[in-house]
Amino acid sequence: MTRNEAISNLRKVLLKRRDALRNALAGDLSLLNDLRGEAHGDVIDYALDAAQDEISSQLAEVESRELANIEHALISMREGTYGQCDNCEESIPLARLQALPYATLCIRCQRESEKGVARRPVGAWSRKVDASASDADAMLGDIELDVR
Repeated sequence: MTRNEAISNLRKVLLKRRDALRNALAGDLSLLNDLRGEAHGDVIDYALDAAQDEISSQLAEVESRELANIEHALISMREGTYGQCDNCEESIPLARLQALPYATLCIRCQRESEKGVARRPVGAWSRKVDASASDADAMLGDIELDVR
């Protein structure tokens, strides 16, 4: 299979995924709006609804980002620049495009871009919790749990 045939197949995959994401996002948003109008219940029901709304909102955000990436890839296909690294302008290997059809960077450039991302050290809880010196020696057995 030639590179052009493979890109044509990837275009079909991207179009199907785009349509599926559009339908999912339209359904998710309309369902959220419908549910908000029907909300009746106690404080716990409202809390559960709010938590579910937050999860749905986060999923919709991820799906929206993927949809934007797909749209960008389809535009690149129309312009004839699909499969070309945005950074070094070399061809992105077909294996990478088949794994991630909306990839805009070759693996080398992607790795370089990830090295530049500042990462927070794991376990830096002192920024999150105000721990005093007396709490430093707490043991798991010292914690009481009220489970009913």
